[in-house]
Formats: sequence, C-alpha cells, structure tokens
Amino acid sequence: MRWNKIYNYPKSSRSIINGMRYYSIDNEKLPSCTEILELTKPEKDKEALRKWQADVGKEESQRISNEATSRGSAMHKILENFLTNRLNGDLLEKDDLAEKMANEIIEHGIKEKFTEIYGVEATLWYPQKFSGTCDAVGIYSGAEAILDFKNSRSPKKKEWITSYLLQVALYSLAHNKVFNSNITKGVILMCSTDLTFQKFEVEGQEFIKLQEDAMKRVDLFYEMVSKR
Repeated sequence: MRWNKIYNYPKSSRSIINGMRYYSIDNEKLPSCTEILELTKPEKDKEALRKWQADVGKEESQRISNEATSRGSAMHKILENFLTNRLNGDLLEKDDLAEKMANEIIEHGIKEKFTEIYGVEATLWYPQKFSGTCDAVGIYSGAEAILDFKNSRSPKKKEWITSYLLQVALYSLAHNKVFNSNITKGVILMCSTDLTFQKFEVEGQEFIKLQEDAMKRVDLFYEMVSKR
C-alpha cells in the first residue's frame, strides 16, 4: 500500500442551511450528497424507518442511533489513522468494539487489496450540484475506486444498502467531473457489532447504472427544493 497524491483534494468548511449540511468549496455552498439521498429516499424506506422507531420507542431508537454514530466515528478515525500511518492515540475515548471492527476491515478488506491511495477523507464536489467527503479513493483490487467504511448492528444484504452504494456513486461522479478521472467502481467495507466483515464491490455497467440512478436523485432533490 503506497500513497500517490496525483489529485489535489481541497479543504472545505461545513454549515447548516435550512436544517441541511452544506459544504463551502471553490466559492460555492453545495448540499451534502448524504443529505440529498436522505431527503429523496423512497417513501417505503421512510415508512420502514418510522415503523422501526415506533416499535422500539423514541428514546431507545435515539439511543441506538447515537451509539452507532459514536462507534462509527471511532471506527473511522482508527481506519484513517491506519491509512495515514498515524498512531491511534489521538482518539478522545477508547472504544474497544470500534477498534475490533476497524481491525476486521483492515485485515479482510484493506490489506493486500487497497494498493494505492490517492486520498483519505477526501473532499469531493460536483460544481453546482453536490459535495461530500469520501472515506478513501485509490486503486483497489487493480482498479480506481471510491471506498466507504460502514458499521452496522447486524450483517446486511446488498439490497438493503442501496443508499450506501448511491453515495459512493455520487462521490465517483464528483471525482470524475472535477479531476477528469474515470472511476466506475465502488467498494463498501462493513463490519457489524458481532465482528462479521462484509465487502460489497460494484463496478462496470452495474456501477454506471448506479451513477445514473444517483444523479436522478440529485435532480429530484433540486425539484423538491424549488417547490419549498
């Protein structure tokens, strides 16, 4: 695994506008792609979330969400430190489970597969459309790819993580637009709390279809915003 800084990923600042996260990049304020995907989520997915919240209760659902967010942040920091060759000592609080989950991703999803790193926590943007920060980008299993790291309470089926796949598709579109690259591969590296590692790798025509579907969600977002 080696670094190859062939792209200059910019710094960015974040702000909240009308309750949504925006990035300030290149003199533009652009909505986060995660916010776009959340707002344009199919109604059946929104209903499934509402049902889960009703089943477990408001306080418990909030506790679970907060716990997942905290664990995810710790896991991401460990992975970032590994990829940038830094020690893990700068974590504010040690999270043994997050560390174990990160190590599963390192051992089974990164080592000997992620051979060339272009960037980690790389700010990406599609001018006049959207922005975001991808976990990593570089050469994965022989091809340029966008990588995203996820934590979960339980193992997932591919059809359950459409939003994650659309997210990496949007990152790739932004990268291709700004840097004139041709990334047609996305990789989700996931570990659940029972330490089950999963890899979801999409490329070629399947990924191109994801890119098309993702851009349709962006168009829908701007239609919805214009009607507010």
